[in-house]
Amino acid sequence: MNKDLEKIENLTSSECGIEFTLSIMGGKWKPLILWFLAKKGIKRYGEIKRFIPSVTNKMLSQQLKELVTDELIHRKDYKVIPPKVEYSITEKGKTLVPVLDFMCSWGYEHENKKK
Repeated sequence: MNKDLEKIENLTSSECGIEFTLSIMGGKWKPLILWFLAKKGIKRYGEIKRFIPSVTNKMLSQQLKELVTDELIHRKDYKVIPPKVEYSITEKGKTLVPVLDFMCSWGYEHENKKK
């Protein structure tokens, strides 16, 4: 057995990293925001809102702020009138893309089996 795999299999719940990962990118909207920015590139607030129409403005703003704070996305604020802000995924955020792609594929496959 691979030593790294053996080490991972013997971790406690607080050591395995899942809890930390979920605290950073978990929730209903953060994975969708990250996935959208990873796949579609730089986007403005309204474009993100149109991609996730069921999210409230308050929740979307909050989730974007948290993702910026956690350095998973970058917020570029242009000093113009009317205000212009763009969001993009960071290098750190891109490291989550394989996880997000797997979640997307898994959900697509299993949701369609349910119907």
